[in-house]
Amino acid sequence: MTSLQPASADDERANLALRIREVARAVLPGVDQVTDLRRIPGGASQEIWTLEAAGSGLRRRLVLRRQPAGAAYPGKITLEIEAELMRLAEAAGVPTPHIIHVLTPADGLGNGYFMDYVEGEGLGHRIVRSDAFAAIRPKLAFQIGGILARMHAVDPALLPVLPRSSAASAVAAMQETCRRIDQPRPVFELCFRWLRERLDRDAAAPTLVHGDFRNGNMIVGPDGVRAVLDWELAHLGDPISDLGWLCVNSWRYGEIDKPVGGFGSREDLFAGYEEGGRKADPDRVMFWEVMGTLRWGIMCCGMMQRFRSGPDHSMERAMIGRRSSETEIDLLRLLAPRGK
Repeated sequence: MTSLQPASADDERANLALRIREVARAVLPGVDQVTDLRRIPGGASQEIWTLEAAGSGLRRRLVLRRQPAGAAYPGKITLEIEAELMRLAEAAGVPTPHIIHVLTPADGLGNGYFMDYVEGEGLGHRIVRSDAFAAIRPKLAFQIGGILARMHAVDPALLPVLPRSSAASAVAAMQETCRRIDQPRPVFELCFRWLRERLDRDAAAPTLVHGDFRNGNMIVGPDGVRAVLDWELAHLGDPISDLGWLCVNSWRYGEIDKPVGGFGSREDLFAGYEEGGRKADPDRVMFWEVMGTLRWGIMCCGMMQRFRSGPDHSMERAMIGRRSSETEIDLLRLLAPRGK
C-alpha cells in the first residue's frame, strides 16, 4: 500500500513559484518568460515577491504583494481596496507603483496584486544621509507637500468604502490601549490631557488619508519621490494628520533639526501643500505631530509588552520597545512652552 506523504515546504514553494509565473504570463500580453523570481525577506503576514517578465521586445520588472490564504492582514482595508486606492492616487498625480493586476480566486494565489517595480531608495536613513540624494534633499519637503495636496484632493465620491477616523476616536483608542498595557507613563497622561483640550478644533473636512505617510514608506531617486508605498492604513479622516505624522521625530533618522522626514522644513512642506491648492494650519499640524508621537510611543510600549509576555521574544521587538522613552522626550520637547 502506498502512503500519502504531506507536501514538503520545498514542494509548496516550487508550486507557488510556478503559479506566480503562470499568472504573470497571463496578465501581461506578450510575456513568454518569467525569471529571477525572489521573495523579499520580512513580513510575517504577507509576502513581497519580485520577478522579471520578458517577451518579444519587452522586459519588465514586477512586484507581487500577496496575502497567503489563511494569513491575517495587518491593515484595516483589504489588499483589493489598497490596489484601488493606489490606482485612484496615480490618476490624481500621486507617484505610486502602477497596478497591473489584482488577484482573483481563479489565480490561486490568495489575495494581492501585481505592480510595477520602482527603482530607487526606500530606507529612510539612506535618504537623509546618502550623497546620492544630496541635491534633491532640500527640495523633498516642498515636493511632498504637493503630493499630499493631490492625494487629499481625490474626490471622495470615487473612493471605496473606507474606515473613518477622527482625532477624538484616535485619542479614545490610544487611551484604551494604554489601559491594556498597564504601564505608568506620566508623560503620556500629560499628553492625553493636552490633546483632549484641543480635540477637533478647526479639523479639516474628512478626505482620503494615507495613514502612514513618512520617510521610509516612499521610494526616492535623485529626481525626488518616485512612489508612495504601504497604503494598508488608509482611511477617511483629517488630512492634516498625514502632515503631522510625517513630522514625527522618529522618522527623521537622527536629523532632528529637519522636522520633515529628516530632510526638510515645515515651511517648505506647507508651501508645497498650498501650491497644490490646500492650506495647512501650523497649529493643527502640531496637534497631529503630538498625536503621532504619542501613537508611536504607545506602539513601542506594546512591542515591549509582547516581548516580555511572549511567545515572541525577538530582539527586534525589544529594540523597538525601548524607544518609548525616546518618544517621551520628544513629547516633552513638543509641549514645552515657547517664548515669543
